[in-house]
Amino acid sequence: MTKLDIIKESSRLTGLTKVETELVLDSIINSIKYSLSNGKRIDIRGFGSFFVKVRKAREARNPSTNERIFLDEQYIPTFKVSKLLKKFVDQEMKDK
Repeated sequence: MTKLDIIKESSRLTGLTKVETELVLDSIINSIKYSLSNGKRIDIRGFGSFFVKVRKAREARNPSTNERIFLDEQYIPTFKVSKLLKKFVDQEMKDK
């Protein structure tokens, strides 16, 4: 499912226009992005949690040249699925 598919389906379900629905979806996505960039955790009950993990600086190896390189510390956005969503998807897939 693409962003456009989500907009079409949400528009149909809510009665909002596609333009209005796209603005709402974009504002939600931007809110999540900016919150994560400020180190905040986002919890959506029944769906999951977005948070940032820190990957420590380390030495790595380029597999094609075997050259050793140093990787800086990185901040990785992460999503953890809620138990309710896991259970729902599992049950729906089994029922098909």
